[in-house]
Amino acid sequence: MIEKLLKFSLGKIFTCMLMLILLCSCSTQDTRTVVQFASWGSKSEIDIIKPILQKFEEQNPDIKVDFMHIPQNYFQKIHLLFASNTPPDVIFINNLYLPIYANAGVLEPIDGVFDTSQYNENVLKALSFKNKLYAMPRDVSNLVVFYNKDFFDKYNVKYPDEKWTFSDFLNTAEKLTKDGKFGVSFEEKPMYILPFLMSEGGGILDDDLKTLIIDNDNSQRALNYYANLRKKYHVAPLASESASATMAQMFLQGRIAMHITGRWLVPKYREEAKFKWDIAAFPNGTAGSIVPLDASGWAISKNTKHKTEAIKLINYLSSKNNIEQLAKSGLIVPARQDAANSKYFLDGKSPKNAKVFLTIIKTAKPTPVPVNYQEITDRLTPKFERLFN
Repeated sequence: MIEKLLKFSLGKIFTCMLMLILLCSCSTQDTRTVVQFASWGSKSEIDIIKPILQKFEEQNPDIKVDFMHIPQNYFQKIHLLFASNTPPDVIFINNLYLPIYANAGVLEPIDGVFDTSQYNENVLKALSFKNKLYAMPRDVSNLVVFYNKDFFDKYNVKYPDEKWTFSDFLNTAEKLTKDGKFGVSFEEKPMYILPFLMSEGGGILDDDLKTLIIDNDNSQRALNYYANLRKKYHVAPLASESASATMAQMFLQGRIAMHITGRWLVPKYREEAKFKWDIAAFPNGTAGSIVPLDASGWAISKNTKHKTEAIKLINYLSSKNNIEQLAKSGLIVPARQDAANSKYFLDGKSPKNAKVFLTIIKTAKPTPVPVNYQEITDRLTPKFERLFN
């Protein structure tokens, strides 16, 4: 009898323990919807994004964000994920690659899904393909002229203003090319050539995304002007004179007075420049001051199983408050107009003339990017190299 009672008691204890284990395992199981989000970005940028994602999860306890940070070879890896039918739900993307994925039908059109009233038409156009919007803008990239104010002061050269022309630009560069130092930077990638082309009424491709216009008179005039900065007037360094140094390094070393580049170098220049500096709009050619406008933003995978949650995440990421958090770093030009015009972007730090980044959006031109844009620019690269060198 005692033995039966003992067996019965032990059996009950075992059953209770098993039920307790099962209950514990069930209670700790994560039942949240997982939204996978892929992005590139520097460490400083990711340090801003991660707390934003954490706050999103706190406000949306039914959603978990699986953040996939891809710092290198980003689009090659995104391409492989699409090819293997395992793309992220939300993809950070730019206008140079967006047409490839939109044309392949793997991105979700988002017209009418989000409130776009705070965005300039040019910015929305940059992230559209065949008149459909495919990504919610986060930031814009445009080119300005960074200049070393100490250099200008030393040689008593007038600071550039919004009215300066290609002729003024060359004249300024000549006055600043002294003592083995150069007036202006020189880079051979299409992005840095396009402002000269566009400001002379030319370009690489026409707006129809089919017609090459690099050989027309306007484009050739602009190319020759740019090449002559280096070859004829020698106000920009030859490839052999810059050697392994980047233009940013030469600017920081005081070896070039003006550097044509974008907002992404502001944090570096704030931290490392030992001289006063500011920015100016690109000079006016015969067609005006026109620089390429590029943009980055958040897209949704066409085959996502979590579209509602993906939309909710993008709405949160693109809010005024969160874009201002990124603007504080100095790294981006916010695509949202209210965030761009806030104290967080126009904070009075260098560059003092930060408003230029915003005013030139109105006259900037979204880069005409067809599906095979990379192939076209690759074919042009050897021609540019021969012309410039």
